[in-house]
Amino acid sequence: MSTSTSPASVFTTPVFWERFWRTSGIQFVVIFIIAYVIYGYQPPVGASADALVAFYGGNRTRILIAAVISGLNMLNLMWFAAALRATLADAGQDGWGAAALVSSAAFGALFFLQITVGAALAYSIAASGNNALTSGLNDFAWGCVVLSSFPRAMLIMAGSFGLWRAGLISNGLFAAGVAALMLVLLGGTTWTSDGFWAPAGAYSRFVSPAIGLLWVLVASRVLLTRSPARAGW
Repeated sequence: MSTSTSPASVFTTPVFWERFWRTSGIQFVVIFIIAYVIYGYQPPVGASADALVAFYGGNRTRILIAAVISGLNMLNLMWFAAALRATLADAGQDGWGAAALVSSAAFGALFFLQITVGAALAYSIAASGNNALTSGLNDFAWGCVVLSSFPRAMLIMAGSFGLWRAGLISNGLFAAGVAALMLVLLGGTTWTSDGFWAPAGAYSRFVSPAIGLLWVLVASRVLLTRSPARAGW
């Protein structure tokens, strides 16, 4: 006599949740890109008052929608870090797993602060007529983007070294992870007045985030191919 597993019982099994949380990195990347497109092009450091009011006032709804989506997406970031930490702990790399968890929390804090500033500017501050405050907060948001390079680099370092020490990735993937670490770390030096290496320049806006997102995708793929040693969920 055979028994069948109902759909409801499938969703309550540790295996289902284990696999679901291990896909959170992929979900983070997809939703991050969606929110980024919805948010639009934020004015650079030192933008004129007219440009700031036009962006935050004219795109108020889009910015607030992107803020909600980004806030929800932080859950995916936290679950990705938790899944990475659990995998490394199972492989005996607890130190690297803890470093990954802490660095993701630091990045999440800066990311959340940036979201909050943008939402506050769009909600009421930009329309208040206080141009100095609007300009200052806009510049502050770009500062958060630059400084977030350091915890992002630490997350890549912890994940790459931990997975390599655990024997879960090849030497080639490890070398690629180290290269990604260095390139993302360079994003913390983008403090020129304008151009490619400015806080709102192409490297800070596109190159560094793209490298980080690509690493998250690769790490998520590794997590999905790794069978858990225990049911942790």
